[in-house]
Amino acid sequence: MQFKALVRPEHLNQHGSLFGGYMLLWVDEYAYIAALEDYPRGRFVTRGMEAAEFSRRVECGALLTFEVTRIRTGNSSVTYQVEVKARNIADTYERQVFRTCVTLCAVDEDGKKTSLPGD
Repeated sequence: MQFKALVRPEHLNQHGSLFGGYMLLWVDEYAYIAALEDYPRGRFVTRGMEAAEFSRRVECGALLTFEVTRIRTGNSSVTYQVEVKARNIADTYERQVFRTCVTLCAVDEDGKKTSLPGD
């Protein structure tokens, strides 16, 4: 599943590049959306995120592409790998800038862990 985001001035840190917190917010949100697409009747919370690898600086105006791939499914949880590439406006190629895995856990109405919903 693929998502896009545009880095705007309000996303920048004091050094003029993307603030890492926005990247983590988008990654968490897009993994959650992927889980809802895969399990439309599900209710999920983020259980954890593996080591986040920021490999390159991201400038204002960059177009980010988030590639979200399901890599593991358990009884009550699902894990997605999220790879992020950035393309600056003046460039014609993308460079990988971030990578992590996000695990989401299925919960019931009371917030207690439950099995992943079936079809």
